[in-house]
Amino acid sequence: MAKIEVKGIYKIFGPRPMQWLESARAGISRDELLQRSGHTLGLRDISLSIDEGSIHVIMGLSGSGKSTLIRHFNRLIEPTAGTIRVDDVDVMALGTRELERFRQQKMSMVFQRFGLFPHRCVLDNIAYGLKVRGIGRKEREQRAMHWLEVVGLAGYEKQYPHQLSGGMQQRVGLARALATDAEILLMDEAFSALDPLIRREMQDQLLQLQSQLNKTIVFITHDLDEALRLGNRIAILKDGELVQEGTPEDILLAPADDYVQAFLQDVNRSKVLNASHACNKPALSLTTRTNPAHGVEHMSKQALQFSPVLDGKRLYGVLTRESAERALREGARDISRYVEPMATVPASAGLDEVLGRLLRSDAPMAVTGTDNEFLGVLSRSKVVELIRPVLAESEAAAERSDATDAGVKPKADQRNAA
Repeated sequence: MAKIEVKGIYKIFGPRPMQWLESARAGISRDELLQRSGHTLGLRDISLSIDEGSIHVIMGLSGSGKSTLIRHFNRLIEPTAGTIRVDDVDVMALGTRELERFRQQKMSMVFQRFGLFPHRCVLDNIAYGLKVRGIGRKEREQRAMHWLEVVGLAGYEKQYPHQLSGGMQQRVGLARALATDAEILLMDEAFSALDPLIRREMQDQLLQLQSQLNKTIVFITHDLDEALRLGNRIAILKDGELVQEGTPEDILLAPADDYVQAFLQDVNRSKVLNASHACNKPALSLTTRTNPAHGVEHMSKQALQFSPVLDGKRLYGVLTRESAERALREGARDISRYVEPMATVPASAGLDEVLGRLLRSDAPMAVTGTDNEFLGVLSRSKVVELIRPVLAESEAAAERSDATDAGVKPKADQRNAA
């Protein structure tokens, strides 16, 4: 795994970029720079920190600079100014041979148009990066076969690219990138040329592989649904500038401006957000060994009617105030025998599923992670707050549909016309 630090990257395309660097730093617009100098501003003051073992998505519309930026990480494009570090390596300080070794060993790329050699069979395409490194034929074919099987293409090793579907070709490209065992994968619009169904299958495969390999992946896309599905963090570019960077939840719940908001118009929040976004850490949590007197005291002080009970980090159940008082009256040494089962919802459950559960029961509900780890108590008010925009949009859509069926303008359209 590897961490990438990018600081103050500028890229000006043209014959004399350094002459116009200060103008770019002073804020000259892209259009004005082009008009005055004939130079194109590709990137302006981009700084990012990409955590090791994460999928960091860089997205934006065509011309936003996302593909330009990713090509700076391995210096396929040289920056006009700025620094790039991978772990303790200053990428900008590498000489020609050092840079060549760095590219071969540290980073692999997966391209939008597959980038396969048409005259090489599938196995030789996958093994190509290993051949460049000077690895012997037997070893590189063994490694290539391993990754061929991992991406589900066993049996196709002697086929040629033109004999494969687009999705299969992209699997070959992914296997080729993985075969070099590079710590970093740079994926430039890797799935955008695929049909929607195949695209989702490739996303699934990438997530499955990432859960096993923990590579550092920089993924370029113009599709927010893809970004929200894949990214641990998302950076959104516009006209070569960083508009917003954060977790998918940051982007979804607090868009920085109208440009980001425009991306969110067709996103189903209830599918993207999950139970973990709608839970609160409880004011009080007890353990199975808690003395009943202490339980009653703490619950009384905080006016609580129940408290989650933990067994280590795992959820054991729920203790009601009534049960705690009964345990105290009966002289119990601890509360373990008075704990009741507590309804749970996995942290990964979408808000649409969460809402359905809340409608079926008014009992307190815990949010749990892997191995029943207790994360918090589901907050009904948070669920309502998060899902309200979805409900509002649904109501507006229904109103528009009803108005259309009735042959009249919806109220919003009437107001706009007025």
